[in-house]
Amino acid sequence: MPPLDPELLLRAYAAGVFPMADSHDAPSVYWVEPKERAILPLDDFHLSRSLKKTLLSERFKTTANQAFSEIVALCAESADNRPDTWINHQIAHVVDVLHRAGHAHSIETWRDGELVGGLYGISLGNAFFGESMVSRATDASKVALAHLLARLRCGGFMLLDCQFMTDHLQSMGAVEVSRESYMALLAVAVGGASGSSAGLSAGADFRAFERIPAPEGSADSTTVLGPTSGWRIVQALTHTS
Repeated sequence: MPPLDPELLLRAYAAGVFPMADSHDAPSVYWVEPKERAILPLDDFHLSRSLKKTLLSERFKTTANQAFSEIVALCAESADNRPDTWINHQIAHVVDVLHRAGHAHSIETWRDGELVGGLYGISLGNAFFGESMVSRATDASKVALAHLLARLRCGGFMLLDCQFMTDHLQSMGAVEVSRESYMALLAVAVGGASGSSAGLSAGADFRAFERIPAPEGSADSTTVLGPTSGWRIVQALTHTS
């Protein structure tokens, strides 16, 4: 098996496969192509009353791409309900390279200045491949996912790939599709974007969300350098519904 590198990883995503490792300390990776793929339909997402309430409570603040390495490390940590993870050194290294190239992104959830959850994934063309989510406080990962959804919808993304279905994702509206259906969606969303420079200037815009004007009288100046309020996430999700 060739060593994992950024260009190989992007080609793999464009072909509908992704890497995993047997454990955090595993020396190599293997390729996965599920028969059933979990996706979260961007056009049909419904913001639940409970999540809206959590967002508007402003208990959490979220940022984008401000603690990418920390989020990957947090996702790779063992937890009580997950003694080991599939993110090994190779995967952590290659996604860091992709982050610096503009293909890998993170959403961070903060409470009282402490990083309590988030997610990271890969963008390619008009598709976003969610890699892993983590929560160290109730609802922290849901808030991060809501921020991601708002950002993807504002940016013109067409596909949010969640890989495998979980109860958590299902509660957020994720559905399972067959491999054949997934490949058809992927072909439209990715097109020919499979090279090392693909998706950087064409198609969806991960940063479009940052250019939405703040509501009149709001102190929220949402930029990549500052925290995003729950109010702005709700505004973006409902505005683009």
